[in-house]
Amino acid sequence: MPEVEIGGVSDFFAHPVVAGIDLTGALSAGDKIHIKGHTTDLELTVDSMEINNAHVTEAKAGDAIGIKVSERVRRGDKVYKVTD
Repeated sequence: MPEVEIGGVSDFFAHPVVAGIDLTGALSAGDKIHIKGHTTDLELTVDSMEINNAHVTEAKAGDAIGIKVSERVRRGDKVYKVTD
């Protein structure tokens, strides 16, 4: 599947398991993403995301968002949107 880079991981929180992502492209709830780094290789569907602790359904380039992830990701990992 083709992938388009849409940002990078800026932070990671273990409780709850949340990744902070600085977006360079648009992202919407329901989109499938791929987070990839030296030791990270995680695909997931974005169920929900937050900007400044407020739930949003879409975000754009320049936004800093938080999303729940199923496992550890690392600062500097690249975030790709998986397109059909």
